[in-house]
Amino acid sequence: MTRVGAGPTEQAWIATANQDPGAGDHRVPSGYDALFTWHYDKGAQAGLDRLYEKAKLSMWNAKDLPWDTEVDPEVVAVANRESMRSAGLEPDLSGTAFSSWNDDDWLRLGVEQQRWMLSQFLHGEQGALLCTARIVETAPGIDAKYYGATQVMDEARHIEVFSRYLDTKLGGAYPVNPHLRDLLDDIIADRRWDMTYLGMQIMVEGLALAAFGLMHTTTTEPLLKEILRRVMADEARHVAFGVLALKDAYAQMSASELEERAEFAYEAAVRMRDRLQSQEVWQRLGVPVAQAIELINLSPERQLFQQLLFAKIVPNCAKLGLLDANSGWLRERFTDLGVIAFEHTTDTPEEQEAFAVAGYQDERCYFDCSSSKSAGQRHQPGMNLSK
Repeated sequence: MTRVGAGPTEQAWIATANQDPGAGDHRVPSGYDALFTWHYDKGAQAGLDRLYEKAKLSMWNAKDLPWDTEVDPEVVAVANRESMRSAGLEPDLSGTAFSSWNDDDWLRLGVEQQRWMLSQFLHGEQGALLCTARIVETAPGIDAKYYGATQVMDEARHIEVFSRYLDTKLGGAYPVNPHLRDLLDDIIADRRWDMTYLGMQIMVEGLALAAFGLMHTTTTEPLLKEILRRVMADEARHVAFGVLALKDAYAQMSASELEERAEFAYEAAVRMRDRLQSQEVWQRLGVPVAQAIELINLSPERQLFQQLLFAKIVPNCAKLGLLDANSGWLRERFTDLGVIAFEHTTDTPEEQEAFAVAGYQDERCYFDCSSSKSAGQRHQPGMNLSK
């Protein structure tokens, strides 16, 4: 996959870690219009109404998880490394500074990277909580407000479980990474309701699904695996919500408005791909920036994560019509990055179910969402999916 931003700029990104880990609050100025609607006819937006009904039935309580499960972070780190090795995802470190690392060095890195990743999940979920509360205030239509309210509850629950897992099983959380914080700030600071959807529901939630999916596949820790399974089911509904809410709105936007959305989607995707690099871990372990970059660039696991990230984002941008807006500007950018092939990636079973519940159907998809039974069936090119 083609990389952008290597060299001095990349070194600056890797060197940027949170320098104020003790800060308790973070304020983001924002001015936006809260929107009342006096039309309470439930079901006017049928897809959102079905997602709302599904969300109400899918609520779960964090207290019901098996919190008495014993978790040894070092055992988990060893198991994760074995899983990566078995999958052929261990890098060749011959001739690098890391070739001299012993098992204890790798063990510490594994423990700290697990803590760091779950910590960024935690902080990202708070960003989603704030954004979804904003969506309830600003989104047009009572069905969007109803569904948005269920997502607020989902995000609160996700914060609860990740915070508890980090505190009781891993010894506490890392601070928010500055690059993630800056992206969340940009999303929250924008006063336009659809940019909140695009930034959070499509981009950040897409990142979350990619990261959750990779960790769920590789971890052998049963409590974390169950947490991720439940959270992924919720997140799939959230992405479907974003696609449904934005598709009609974007169909009515001008070329200049769509251009701005496409540019934002591209910039957010590249920022998430290139800048979230465990900076606080390298700082804690005393690893020089140049060495950290070397290991990151050699890591097959990192490359797999980047692929999974775009496998979520590119198809959803296609569903929204952003790929081909303005003479295909975003399509060209994703082609230059070597990720346009993900346009027709089949959604996960959780995503398929969410789109099926909502009745979403699009001729650009390679699956039929008209029913949950057929949601995962692939179609041959040329078939009419609009029937």
